[in-house]
Amino acid sequence: MISVVSMVSGGLTSYEATKRAVERFGADRVTGLFADTMMEDEDLYRFLKETVEHLGIKLVRVSDGRNPWEVFEDERFIGNSRVDPCSKILKRQLMDRWVQDSRRNWDTILVFGLDWSERHRIYGGGGKLGHKVITEHRGWRPWYPLDEKPYLTKADIIAGLHAIGIEEPRLYKLGFPHNNCGGFCVKMGHAQARHLLHTIPERWAWHEAQEERLLATIPRTKPFLRFRGGGSTRRVSMRRFRELDEQQPMLSDDDGWGCGGSCGLQEEDSEKPPNGEGYLE
Repeated sequence: MISVVSMVSGGLTSYEATKRAVERFGADRVTGLFADTMMEDEDLYRFLKETVEHLGIKLVRVSDGRNPWEVFEDERFIGNSRVDPCSKILKRQLMDRWVQDSRRNWDTILVFGLDWSERHRIYGGGGKLGHKVITEHRGWRPWYPLDEKPYLTKADIIAGLHAIGIEEPRLYKLGFPHNNCGGFCVKMGHAQARHLLHTIPERWAWHEAQEERLLATIPRTKPFLRFRGGGSTRRVSMRRFRELDEQQPMLSDDDGWGCGGSCGLQEEDSEKPPNGEGYLE
């Protein structure tokens, strides 16, 4: 009998993908797998509880008890948009281990929330392998329900949730594009950084303090935010980014969201940061 494991993140698309899995295979065959980074927005847990109860599926939570900053401290490296030990250790490895220990690859389908707008991530291109090829190469059968009709936007998913009496996670209401890590991510660009800074300043302050502590204690590590210009890239700390935003808000890039969520997906990652990066003091 087919077993289905749906990778749930507490976001809209992973909910909709899980919903379609239940519609196709039945709730008794579907298990939701959630990797908790211990740094999630409080409302994520409310959303997970309500949607899991509505769908009638079992939810499995995995965590190693650390948050991303604790991982960076232990790894002696602050993650960035190129290398992300946080999602590798706190999401991908934990979920992979649970699936390998609990399921057989010949009768299991793994469900992912990538949608029709992310086909480049599913199928690859430009010399980069897609998530589908990588997952199949590892011996598993992936399914991407949101790459099939009906094609929905996040607004469509929210409307469907309201129709059954469930509110979307509050981070979406606050203007964030995903519901991961409380709106923070070391892959985020300028726009997401500015949005976090101005929308949840107390959360920004906590992350800024964490980064300052690690920059002071880990030799040769660098901040994750960066400015490009004049043919070079300069790393800038969260503290300095905040100061620059206060002095000259238009200096940052309004289109630079960077992090799109789905960091639990195994994709090709560079293991080495780019060369020639300076540190903007």
